[in-house]
Amino acid sequence: MQNNIRQSQTQTLPSYQWLDVQEYTSFLEKMQAYSQQLSKANCDETVWFCVHKDVYTTGKRGINNSVGNLDAPLKLTDRGGETTFHGAGQLMMYPIINLKTHHLSVRNYVQLLEESCIQLLATHNIQATRDCGLPGVWINNEKIAALGIRVSHGIASHGIALNVSTDLSWFERINPCGTSRKMTNIVQQDVEISDLEKLAQQWFQIFIGLLKN
Repeated sequence: MQNNIRQSQTQTLPSYQWLDVQEYTSFLEKMQAYSQQLSKANCDETVWFCVHKDVYTTGKRGINNSVGNLDAPLKLTDRGGETTFHGAGQLMMYPIINLKTHHLSVRNYVQLLEESCIQLLATHNIQATRDCGLPGVWINNEKIAALGIRVSHGIASHGIALNVSTDLSWFERINPCGTSRKMTNIVQQDVEISDLEKLAQQWFQIFIGLLKN
C-alpha cells in the first residue's frame, strides 16, 4: 500500500452487513436515506455487501455509453463515473462512512478502496494494480473492479464492484466507464470462488485494516 494514504486516530469503525441480492432502485433509496442519517449522526458507519439484480447504472452526469440493446434497466444515480453493469457474479462493496472522521481526502479514499481490492485479489494469487488516472482495479489492460463514489458533507457512499464470475458479455453492450477497454473477472484468472458472502467478509477485514492503520 502507498505510504501516508492517511492518518486516522478514530476509535470507531464501520460494521459489516451482508445484504444478499438487491434490486437497485430500492437499494439506492435506502443508501441515500442512510447517508443522510449518518450526516446527522443519527446512525453508525457501515459497509454493505451485496449482489444486484441485472442493471446498468450511470453517474450523475447521465452519460449513456450504450452501444447496443442493453436488455436490462438503465438507472441514473448520484455517484460519479459513467455507465457500468451490475449483476450476478459481481460482488458490490458499499462503505457508508464519514471521511472527516477518518481524516481521508476523496483522493486518498479512492486509493484505499482500490488497495483493499488489490490486497483481496492477492490473497487469491491474482496480481492486480491501479492504472494512473483511471479509477478502478486492473489486470494488465483489463478492468476487474469498477469504482464510483459520492461524497456529500463528508459522507461517502456508493463504492466498488468486483467481477467474480460476472458474465462479461453484459459489458460488450456499453463502453465501460468510458474507457474503451475490456473487462475481466476472477474466473478468467483460473480462480474459482463460489461463496460471495465469504469473499465479502474477507474483503471487509482488509478494508477495515486499511481504514484503521
